[in-house]
Amino acid sequence: MLKISGISRAFESEAGTVEALRNINLEVPDKEFLCFIGPSGCGKTTLLRIVAGLDQPTAGEVLLDGRVIRAPDPRQGMVFQEYSLFPWRTILNNVAFGLEIKGVPKDERYKIARNYLKLVGLHEFEQSYPYELSGGMRQRVAIARALANDPEVLLMDEPFGSVDAQTRNVLQGELLRIWGETRKTILFITHSIDEAVYLADRVVVLSARPGQIREILRIDLERPRVRTSVEANVLRERLLGLLGQERTRGCGETVCWTGLAAGSD
Repeated sequence: MLKISGISRAFESEAGTVEALRNINLEVPDKEFLCFIGPSGCGKTTLLRIVAGLDQPTAGEVLLDGRVIRAPDPRQGMVFQEYSLFPWRTILNNVAFGLEIKGVPKDERYKIARNYLKLVGLHEFEQSYPYELSGGMRQRVAIARALANDPEVLLMDEPFGSVDAQTRNVLQGELLRIWGETRKTILFITHSIDEAVYLADRVVVLSARPGQIREILRIDLERPRVRTSVEANVLRERLLGLLGQERTRGCGETVCWTGLAAGSD
């Protein structure tokens, strides 16, 4: 169980204090696929960084299995929007990097890395370098690298945002297949309502800044889901309405948040 308890985050600037998040409370059961959507600048990435231990809240705490997260934790893996691969390392060595840092013997870490490359369908490219792969393939390598450390929770910050629409649909299907096989808990940030409805068990809608939980919508659709079904369209319309209200409210703010911290979305 991942528990987000009373999380608030404020940043100091020349103009004064900017409140990014306010009193976020959320429990995420094991094996759940949870998506976050919200208007730009609502603090989605800030929240994910706090969950990952990469940033500290102004108030509140994050607990994983009852233990407070204060720093990056091997029980959690992070996949960023940018591929963040080492260009000088082969694909195999990129996936094995975390295991190498943990001191896993070479033969064992390569065996584990190859298993995850096979899981994401890239075992034939283990001796390639990142520049030789497409954007979608590089993101699959990033997912394999995160999974190779066998985390309990996979944190994904709009991982498919930089690929084309066709590749994005393929990667969504691949991610659901991998999630079905590994049953990791996934927290997934997206700007795409369609993506949220297609992937999630629940969708958390964050308000305009300061980010608060506006609504949590359960997606009770059987998998594999049909994107064009009436039921999916009803859910999309509901989320679109909520997001539109928050964007309108956010546009009414007299002070704009320009991203005071890295990954402030």
